[in-house]
Amino acid sequence: MQYAYRRPRRKVVAEINVVPYIDVMLVLLIIFMATATTVTLGVKVDLPQATAEALSVDSKPPLIASIDKQGLYYLDVGESGDTALSSDEMSALVKAQLLADKETQFVIKGDGDVPYKRVIELMVLLQESGVASLGLMTEPVENEK
Repeated sequence: MQYAYRRPRRKVVAEINVVPYIDVMLVLLIIFMATATTVTLGVKVDLPQATAEALSVDSKPPLIASIDKQGLYYLDVGESGDTALSSDEMSALVKAQLLADKETQFVIKGDGDVPYKRVIELMVLLQESGVASLGLMTEPVENEK
């Protein structure tokens, strides 16, 4: 008797090894989580293309919106120039001024000790009141020689 040796046939296994794909996905997830925290929002500001110049003598003087060390608002209009204003009062005065003259220019004068956040809040308040563009008032740099 002759026995023929037969090898049992293996079934073809069609599996995908997903472990490397999971590793890649975890790395990408960590990268996206780390970079998502660096996205910030800002207020649109038109920066000058040249060095800053003083306003010309011929131009109409701008209205000065000020903020002091305590974070109080002031607007140099009429007799209210030295009276602290709430944000609602400031907004109402700005809107009234813009109704009277749409070409009114506004400049922000902030104390050096005021937190940056408070100056941005004033800029947003003026923007929401209808001011199209703002300037920032600064002191000239003194040459130390």
